[in-house]
Amino acid sequence: MNLFNIVPQLADAATDGGQQGGLLGSLMSFLPLVLILVLMYFLMIRPQKKQQKEEKKMRDSLRKGDDITTIGGIVGKVINVKEDSLIIETGGDRNKMTIKKWAVQSCETVHDDPIDEDDDDDLDDDE
Repeated sequence: MNLFNIVPQLADAATDGGQQGGLLGSLMSFLPLVLILVLMYFLMIRPQKKQQKEEKKMRDSLRKGDDITTIGGIVGKVINVKEDSLIIETGGDRNKMTIKKWAVQSCETVHDDPIDEDDDDDLDDDE
């Protein structure tokens, strides 16, 4: 017997078989709903969370000198990085703006080396 023959037989048994069969029939009726929810998770929610994680990583790795574009379309160079904001320099006349990190859409600067937390020249790690 293959699976396609078993499922209709289980459904018939569920309608004929009393209390235990009614439970099986109830489970079979919820199966499509469960499958739709699982499919939605893998097609919509999981990729969105992955993208949000990558955006947060990009925003946390911004450094002085990076060329960025904000959500509003402002293009500038990072002058100073604070905990939750940035100071950027825009235009030929070097206007300075303070923006929030969440407003950064993209960073056009490619970093070859990871961020080094120990910026001083000694060989020990800062603790």
